[in-house]
Amino acid sequence: MNERDALRRLSAALPHAGDDAAVVGDAVITTDMLHERTDFPPGTTRYTAGWRAVGASLSDVAAMGASATAAVAVYADADFDPDQLDRFVAGAVDVCEAVDAEYVGGDLDSHEEFTTASTAIGDLTDAGPVTRSGASPGDALCVTGEWGRTAAALRLFDRGGEGSVARDDAPAVERANDLFRFTPRVADGVALAGRATAMMDSSDGLARSLHQLAEASEVGFAIDRDRLPVHPAVDDVADGPTDRFELAAHFGEDFELVCAVPDGDLDAAREACPGGLVRVGSVVDAADGVTAAGDPLPDRGYTHG
Repeated sequence: MNERDALRRLSAALPHAGDDAAVVGDAVITTDMLHERTDFPPGTTRYTAGWRAVGASLSDVAAMGASATAAVAVYADADFDPDQLDRFVAGAVDVCEAVDAEYVGGDLDSHEEFTTASTAIGDLTDAGPVTRSGASPGDALCVTGEWGRTAAALRLFDRGGEGSVARDDAPAVERANDLFRFTPRVADGVALAGRATAMMDSSDGLARSLHQLAEASEVGFAIDRDRLPVHPAVDDVADGPTDRFELAAHFGEDFELVCAVPDGDLDAAREACPGGLVRVGSVVDAADGVTAAGDPLPDRGYTHG
């Protein structure tokens, strides 16, 4: 059973399951678990791991249109190297500070491989939460940021031996760590609260996120492939245009926001988003499905388990 099937099964008993974070009164709360074997390739520093692990939970807060308040994390490893632990905490502190939140501690445990679980909480605006289920045909389909940075990072991690360099002449593994440290779009999420009709973060990739939003909102999506903002690092590692789109649209783990915005609110939403907001398509009728340049866009992306 994969993650999406598990969520569908749980939704019968947990009616609020399925959005990026749970809503409790005026707060949101979310949790994530990452493992060295599946989430942190060789060459990932503990500083980057702390940043990325806590950042993943902060991204879920952003997707609900909430401001980030605080985060905690579990740090589990075969042994407690004090320098590695300090670096992990430094990364967690810094990513929280990047979104005006506070890292307030966590727990330590032993494990056969480095594993971390993070929890973040946030406060809703007066506009309330932005869920995945409010998109309507005619809305603009928009995204924040640039796509494919995680895919580029993993290819650079694979090249991380001596003599491998990125285009800025930094060692490949150093550039890969830099790309792995994304800034959660909390400020953009807050700006989109009350403007976006549906929203989620892109941890599973653009294509899979669109299929999830389509299912939740009972709509379809038509995207223009050429409008998708692709991170420049993708051009350094992609094997041609087809691979470039694959890395940007299907790979996942970029932690950008995907949202639907009414046409009349689009200009105001763009001006309000400090990280930038780009229209990449439109919300269409459910019968039209999810397409890119008129062709069906496969429901393919990152899958947990």
